[in-house]
Amino acid sequence: MNTSLDTSNASDATTLSRPASSVAARPMLPPITDGSGIRWAIQDTLSMTWRNLTTIRRVPQLLVFGVVQPVIFVLMFRYVFGGAITVPGASYVDFLMPGIFVQTVSFGAINTAVGLAEDKNKGLLERLRSLPMSRSAVLGGRVFADTVRNVFIIVLMLLIGFAVGFRTHTNVVMVIAGIGVLVLFGLALAWLFALIGLSVTNGEAAQAAAFPIMAPLVFASNAFVDPSSMPGWLQAWARHQPVSAAADAMRACVLGGPTASKVLISVAWSLGIAAVLAPIAVRRYRRT
Repeated sequence: MNTSLDTSNASDATTLSRPASSVAARPMLPPITDGSGIRWAIQDTLSMTWRNLTTIRRVPQLLVFGVVQPVIFVLMFRYVFGGAITVPGASYVDFLMPGIFVQTVSFGAINTAVGLAEDKNKGLLERLRSLPMSRSAVLGGRVFADTVRNVFIIVLMLLIGFAVGFRTHTNVVMVIAGIGVLVLFGLALAWLFALIGLSVTNGEAAQAAAFPIMAPLVFASNAFVDPSSMPGWLQAWARHQPVSAAADAMRACVLGGPTASKVLISVAWSLGIAAVLAPIAVRRYRRT
């Protein structure tokens, strides 16, 4: 299958095709016994992932502006609000940075909604639906490309954290495990925003629809402050929601302390979100 597909020329989508004999025979193949359906789905997903990564490479502003916002949050909370916030048993910058990492992947997942909404608005999804390719590949390619982008931004934010005084108190293996927790969490959220992107008409609407969901998740969490400073009615929400679980897991991985239970809770949240929303998003794409 030809993998050359670019958003600057949506008509190139028609180049993604298989030989007529393969297409004709595909419905007659037993998908479970010979695995051909799975192989095609993986190949299609990788092709769409490469297409979306190529878009980022050709439009680097997408990556640059994805970094600007979390950097502003780091500087604002570190040097503006940091002096007024105390955290028992830790320096505020060490408490803050794991929350910033979670906030970065959370808001970064909105790009999935925007990208799919723009593809839908331009008619590219219609062209892709007409091709003999896996229906899950379009969404999977978008989600996995945004996950690769998240890995790059997390590593960059880790370096920025070191520059403003953040220090890890564990080993390299634990830090990598923390990054893995963040990547899995971002992957799960991407399926939520894939569903949003398919439900609106354009990128502006996707952004407008995403913020009311992200605001209570990110800002009413333990990402920036200890929930004990919040009103009692808000503490229960702040302590028991997926963003707080991811922040707790990341802090445990980079700062030390009880780790296994916090990581398992975050992983359970991520897998649960993906297991519920990924099939719904694929079904929505098929009906779009």
